[in-house]
Amino acid sequence: MWNERHSADEYGDPAVLAADDETTRLRAELAIDAAGIGTFDYDLVTGALEWDDRLVSMFGYDLGSFDRTIEAFNARVHPDDLDRVSQTLQAAIDACGDFESLYRICLPSGDTRWISARGRTLCDQQGEPVRFLGAVTDVTSRHAAEQGVARVLETMPAAFFSVDRQWRFTYVNAHAQRLLQAVDGDLVGKNIWEQFPAAIGSPFEVRYRHAMGSGENVVFEAYYPPPLDAWYEVLAWPSPDGLAVYFLDITGRRRQQDRMELLAALTEQLSGTMQAELAVARLARLVVPALADWCVVSLIDDGEQAGHRRGLHDVSSWHRDERLRPLVQEYSTARIPALRDDSFLFRALATSKRVVVESGATKAAQGVLEPGPARDLIGRLAPDALVVLPLVGRDRTVGLLTLFNGADRGRLSDDDLMTGSEVAGRAGLALDNARLYRQQRVVAETLQRSLLTAPPEPDHLEIAVRYLPAAESTAVGGDWYDSFLQAAGATVLVIGDVAGHDISAAASMGQLRGLLRGIATTSDLGPAGILSGLDASMALLDMGALATAVVARLEQTPAERRDGTTRLRWSNAGHLPPLVLDADGAVTELAPDRPELLLGVQHDVARSESVVTLRRGDTVVLFTDGLVERRDSDLDAGLDRIRSELACLAGQPLQELSDQLLEQLVHGRPEDDVALIAVRLHRQDRPRPDEAGPVQLPDVIDDEPAP
Repeated sequence: MWNERHSADEYGDPAVLAADDETTRLRAELAIDAAGIGTFDYDLVTGALEWDDRLVSMFGYDLGSFDRTIEAFNARVHPDDLDRVSQTLQAAIDACGDFESLYRICLPSGDTRWISARGRTLCDQQGEPVRFLGAVTDVTSRHAAEQGVARVLETMPAAFFSVDRQWRFTYVNAHAQRLLQAVDGDLVGKNIWEQFPAAIGSPFEVRYRHAMGSGENVVFEAYYPPPLDAWYEVLAWPSPDGLAVYFLDITGRRRQQDRMELLAALTEQLSGTMQAELAVARLARLVVPALADWCVVSLIDDGEQAGHRRGLHDVSSWHRDERLRPLVQEYSTARIPALRDDSFLFRALATSKRVVVESGATKAAQGVLEPGPARDLIGRLAPDALVVLPLVGRDRTVGLLTLFNGADRGRLSDDDLMTGSEVAGRAGLALDNARLYRQQRVVAETLQRSLLTAPPEPDHLEIAVRYLPAAESTAVGGDWYDSFLQAAGATVLVIGDVAGHDISAAASMGQLRGLLRGIATTSDLGPAGILSGLDASMALLDMGALATAVVARLEQTPAERRDGTTRLRWSNAGHLPPLVLDADGAVTELAPDRPELLLGVQHDVARSESVVTLRRGDTVVLFTDGLVERRDSDLDAGLDRIRSELACLAGQPLQELSDQLLEQLVHGRPEDDVALIAVRLHRQDRPRPDEAGPVQLPDVIDDEPAP
């Protein structure tokens, strides 16, 4: 009511105020009409329930049939919702609080409508509820749309959930609930970090918080550890209400990808070296943790037969837990001597078939071990499952791969067993190939070395020879050196290289060397004549080989002997040029006037000779391309290197010079075979120096022939 103690000037003109109140009321009515809102007033003292016309119509009544009681309201509420709505309403009244509810009503026509209601309890000065006011909206169309969305979310083949800005789940569809079934109970209303503590600090938390804070969508893949033990592809997008997350379980795809990467890494490692024992020993680090928690790799010594304890030894081990690796190493050292004859390892070795223990592996393993350290260690390592996979070559077992899983990881899956078998198969075949290769290489290298005999040592000529096989190669090559005397006393030097890297190349080298020796020692032919005779013999014998070679002959007349000079006559069949190092460190390349054909190309080609005069103290070096060729540089760069190194080695004793040349240029591990022959001319007016060693000549040659 108007208070007369206050003037119109203080409060304004009453007529104006009345107009403002009417405007406010009209605006409210228009807003209510536009929103389709019905209102009610429930007198809690008298029990009278007043509805406006819109609400009466909304509930299927008319002014005559609505009796203004709470029973009329209850009569329209869906039976399945009535108890819930009544309890919520009574709770709001008892607490003098607010009411909010979504429920269904049933109309006389049989239709069902969805109603959203809100209200507030009014209390007197003593705190007793006296009135309940509220508003009601028909939200059937909106609820239908939401239900449609919910049905889509529930039936979609992908997992979906949403969280609010307090990180509480607000919705989890059925597929997400199935994927997350390792977490007990309904997730809605629960905090995501409390339900999934392993996500804290992981890519899940980092990316989710980034999306929530930045308002940007995020897409990523991440792994969640047990109990889920799965990889997920995640799309998360923020909204004002929180974060919506769509995710797929991609564990199968990731594990398939991991298997492919494992097999690719294994293939690369095994194909990158012929030292397969070393590569197979590294196998342990490849398969853990991709296939198992830990493993041990065992090999059978080359030449031993499967099924025998002798020759079987563990070569490597690995554990995913760094703290347990020393324990696994101790176990691998102790287990084979402690194994009983009925052990899983020997069973797989004898049958060449895998042996699987799906559970209880600790007790089972202890049962096939003699009492002692190995049995105690397997108890501490506590595997729950194991499998022994034979590494099978062409016709024999060459090793074993033992995989172990703890109780958390459990049995090896069928996919893991399949991948493990493929890993073992590839490793076994590579190891068998490497051993066969090594056997062939030993045969070829033995043949080659048997043909590379010690050179003669004529008076005042010192000859050094070296042969170094490739550190890693598909097979031994056909490189050779030779030095011998002709009947007239001249010293012949030969360096050569047969095309190819196998036993056939080594055998061809032996034939060429024998033919060349026979031609040279049964005649007094010079270098060009020797090479021409060798070409003719190769064609006549239909050898089908190609080779490069240099034949050089050291000649001296009595006058040249008095002058302290010697002639070097040489002929080059497509080989690298010899080098001459003088006593002052100057290096000269003995290049022919024109390049000439390899041996075996044209049997009747005319070959030429060149001659150079040497002085006492000069050194001649002949070598094959393995000394100067590199994968990472061209041949000219290699020739520059050898000339530079020779110049630095001037003044060194011949044997030391030869060793240093190999060390500086190939570091003792050439990429290709290396053959080298070096000769140094010592002064003839003095005794042969001690560093040159004793004179060594065939019996048919005079003690002091002309060099």
